[in-house]
Amino acid sequence: MARAAIGLFYGSSTCYTEMAAEKIQQRLGSDTVDLFNIAEEPIITAAFYDYLIFGIPTWDYGELQEDWENIWEEIDDIDFSGKTVALFGLGDQIGYPEWFLDAMGYLHSKIAGLGATTVGYWPTRGFRFEASQALADSGRQFVGLALDDENEFEHTDARIQAWCEQIAAEFGLN
Repeated sequence: MARAAIGLFYGSSTCYTEMAAEKIQQRLGSDTVDLFNIAEEPIITAAFYDYLIFGIPTWDYGELQEDWENIWEEIDDIDFSGKTVALFGLGDQIGYPEWFLDAMGYLHSKIAGLGATTVGYWPTRGFRFEASQALADSGRQFVGLALDDENEFEHTDARIQAWCEQIAAEFGLN
């Protein structure tokens, strides 16, 4: 089976992360991105791709989404050396301002610790939150694309478009 250049893996309970993943695939092209729901596809499949996108929502008080929680230890079985990974996360900056996008931060720490090169960092300006485990660059950036479909759904499409252009360049696919 021929594989696309990028493997996109996501977990989604309420369909918002799934919808974002589908928009990213559409923007980058279905011939460029293979889409996988981690509830249905073993995460070890990520080992077959040099370029990866992981989509993870944060639940409640900084918790992992259940599908990611179920496969969390299996991520350790993937050799991330030589792999370039971009992350996108969904969170609720108004309802859970102290834990905004924490799960994306946990995933970033895990894969970076396993040797991944990470790209796709996103500016924090314009977001209203108190704390996040997903911050980099002295708090000026998130470790991946930040989406808040609960409070700012109207910004999602533009953010995805800009981020896809950014990561296509960072992956060297232009």
